[in-house]
Amino acid sequence: MRFTPAALALSLLATVTASVSYSAPREKLDKQVKALIAEGRAELDAGKVNEAVGLFESALVRKPGSVTVLLNLAEATRENGLQGKALHYYREALKSDPRNLMAIAGEGAALAEKGAVEKARRNLARLEGICGKKCDATRQLASVIARGPTPRVVTAEAVTPDVEVSEN
Repeated sequence: MRFTPAALALSLLATVTASVSYSAPREKLDKQVKALIAEGRAELDAGKVNEAVGLFESALVRKPGSVTVLLNLAEATRENGLQGKALHYYREALKSDPRNLMAIAGEGAALAEKGAVEKARRNLARLEGICGKKCDATRQLASVIARGPTPRVVTAEAVTPDVEVSEN
């Protein structure tokens, strides 16, 4: 009984310390960058992916290396079907913030959609080690991996028919 207050204080200290190291400090974004991100999110929600990418790229010019902008840009390019480019943006975000859950999950999702399921599973294991199996990022990545790679669409120009003339 005498040690209960001390044990509670130590457990509270451990909890606070763990949660502080769990997330990076919030970025300071100026009003123009915030406006560009908000407008880009609105365009993305409206299905105008190319316009959203342009707005996020403009925000990246104003605030180079911003993890927030990079994650939005990666999400937009991934939605546009450009998983390779999205991987680049996710990896740039991970250079600045290696424990960013959304960057790890996004990179894993892009890898899974591209067909690199084994590498995506490594990201899933990393997420499970950081935040557990019940974390939103972990569940999202697990569902993308379960869906499997995105089917590739063949264009009409890629398929050339055999030109053969026959008489009836």
